[in-house]
Amino acid sequence: MTSYYVNKLAQENGDHEVHESECSYMPAAGNRFYLGEFSSCQGALWEARKRYSQVKGCYHCSRECLTS
Repeated sequence: MTSYYVNKLAQENGDHEVHESECSYMPAAGNRFYLGEFSSCQGALWEARKRYSQVKGCYHCSRECLTS
């Protein structure tokens, strides 16, 4: 299981990125929300959508969820 976070700050296009806990592009502590532990980024995206309508995976750590 991997811990996932979502960036509270949207990108210019409105996306909130989902990151694995060990991602080198993890947002600062004050700019992220802990989503929980999941076996894949798909579960993390589902959880993030409870908070934000527009979410995607980080290109660097959750690439398989870029367009999910």
